[in-house]
Amino acid sequence: MYWNIQWKETLLDILAYVKDIDEQIFGDILEILRKEKVIDCIGYLSGEENLSHLQQSFLQQGENMTHEKKLYDINKYMKLISDVLNKLKNHNFNKKDYSQEKNYTYIKFLITRIKVYSQIIKFLQFLVHLTSIDNSVIQCGSNSLYLLVQMKVDLRSKNFENIKIQNTSLEGSNFFRCNFSGSLFDNVYIGGLNLNGAVLLNCNWKNLRIPELNQLDGHSDQVRSVCFSPDGNTLASGSYDKSIRLWDVKTGQQKAKLDGHTSGILSVCFSPDGNTLASGSVDKSIRLWDVKTGQQKAKLDGHTHYVYSVCFSPDGNTLASGSYDNSIRLWDVKTGQQKTKLDGHDHWVTSVCFSPDGNTLASGSGDKSIRLWDVKTGQQKAKLEGYYGRINSVCFSPDGTTLASGSEDKSIRLWDIKTEQQKAKLDGHTRGILSVCFSPDGNTLASGGFDNSIRLWDVKTGQQKAQLYGQYDCVYSVCFSPDGNTLASGVWDFSIRLWDVKTGQQKAKLDGYHSYVKSVCFSPDGNTLASCSDNSICLRDVKTGQQKAKLDGHSYEVYSVCFSPDGNTLASGSVDKSIRLWDVKTGQQKAKLDGHTSIVYSVCLSPDGNTLASGSDDKSIHLWDVKTGLEIKSSDKNYKDLLALFKIPLQQHSHISEASNYITTLLISQQTIFQAQGALILKGDFIIHSGIDLKTLFKKKGSCFLEDLQQK
Repeated sequence: MYWNIQWKETLLDILAYVKDIDEQIFGDILEILRKEKVIDCIGYLSGEENLSHLQQSFLQQGENMTHEKKLYDINKYMKLISDVLNKLKNHNFNKKDYSQEKNYTYIKFLITRIKVYSQIIKFLQFLVHLTSIDNSVIQCGSNSLYLLVQMKVDLRSKNFENIKIQNTSLEGSNFFRCNFSGSLFDNVYIGGLNLNGAVLLNCNWKNLRIPELNQLDGHSDQVRSVCFSPDGNTLASGSYDKSIRLWDVKTGQQKAKLDGHTSGILSVCFSPDGNTLASGSVDKSIRLWDVKTGQQKAKLDGHTHYVYSVCFSPDGNTLASGSYDNSIRLWDVKTGQQKTKLDGHDHWVTSVCFSPDGNTLASGSGDKSIRLWDVKTGQQKAKLEGYYGRINSVCFSPDGTTLASGSEDKSIRLWDIKTEQQKAKLDGHTRGILSVCFSPDGNTLASGGFDNSIRLWDVKTGQQKAQLYGQYDCVYSVCFSPDGNTLASGVWDFSIRLWDVKTGQQKAKLDGYHSYVKSVCFSPDGNTLASCSDNSICLRDVKTGQQKAKLDGHSYEVYSVCFSPDGNTLASGSVDKSIRLWDVKTGQQKAKLDGHTSIVYSVCLSPDGNTLASGSDDKSIHLWDVKTGLEIKSSDKNYKDLLALFKIPLQQHSHISEASNYITTLLISQQTIFQAQGALILKGDFIIHSGIDLKTLFKKKGSCFLEDLQQK
């Protein structure tokens, strides 16, 4: 018999055994296992005495088969399924998380081999359901669900009651109207999940991982600096949008917005008592803020160029600042007066940091050197050299014996303060380092850079401990929370991210809803989506998501796109004051319509496709003849009739009235977005790694909490 295999099989070998099984039997087995309240499915299926239950159920199927053939098939399938389950139970598929990035290549290969077999797909679904019955196959079922998601199997409206899923990723899964009542999730990545209309009664979901814990109305430009308050409850962020924001670390909510600077913020730093925040800016000033009231306490002027870095002394009485004017200045925090000016660097000063005892100040510069200064005398104590690029960040270890520095030359160096010698050189980043920060215990160093990565280093060995993935732009700033459990990063993409240091998982992303997609429009047949973001227009295949064409021609940003009723022509309006007509099939420009004197914000084609209307910032609406490309003047006889075509209520069009029966949402993002609109929730828990309950997020996404309805 072909299921009696002697060699050590791969996962593909094992799954291949079920490709000839009748799919009907999987449902029959699950029904019987639930009815008999089985907890050891392999033991039950292996028992000869249990065959009669399955035989009776299966004999009702397959009328064209002889009685003997049916019995033979049942016995064969039972033996085969029992053997396969036993093999899987002892395989890594039931022990390890197959969603980890290191398995990506193998998973891709596996999917290409199994996706053509409907029996294997049904068997994987069978394994998922088996987790609700037998705890010994939970990881196996979890990996099966991951595979189904990766294969893009249609899982909508499925019943997943009481399933148990652990240690996997369900990123981007579409569980529209699925029933997850009674389900248990543990350490599952749920970023991008579609739970619209799902039933979530009495769920117990814990240690969840999700990148968008909170999406807030935050910064609208690059976040250049982040800093935790001494108690770890507040995070300050400074951005190129000229604002400073204070965030509640536990809830992710914005507590305050500090306005006053007239240009971008380059550095923020809390005083040791947490009552004052200092900020340095492109506007050449330093400002001191009252953290409780959010009011500006003082403005320190003196630098003649950008203030790149600010740092409080350990006693909070002195503030150090480094500037593009090549100088370092020490300020009296109480009076706001300059105490000392430290000169020596030959280029701008990018970073300053006090030693823990407050006696030494370290500075990094564009002159590729680090300098150590005696705070009391203002004299230079040492000059540390060895870099081949600008020093972007310096940081003392908590015990003050080591100084870490990150440079444009891609390296991080650790320096012995006593000997002034280099202790170690940490290599791994593929581009320049922008920020370094020690953990509170001094054992870990975090670094962020132009290569879009954050890395954690073992200070003693100099080895890389972890690389944190998730951001898609350069990391300007990294900062540990006082307890060392959370790392904050400020990223070029205008976001702040919070990371769990132990797991390396992203805990939260604090966004500023800053979208670059100005307009989207579906083709009449629904197969093509046109979108505009920069100076170009992108045509995408709706089914595959692949780009079909890129239409270039506008010299500035495109604000509006619209298809003709036959789908052959696309109109676009731009900041360059022009309207362009494009041939959708060839991607070529058909015509350029000039006439507006300012930005064209909106374009719309008439129902017959012969007339184009355009609205502009020049306060005018123009009508155009699509065939000739000529403007239809208001003096023309048929002008009023043509204009009336654009005033017909949309509800009168049959296609629109038919579509009103559906809830349609268009989401355009580089990353999939968590959705839970209309999900029904009763009791249960939805907790992430840090202990935060996601029910607030579910409410924001439009979920319905049945407890609230009961109370009403």
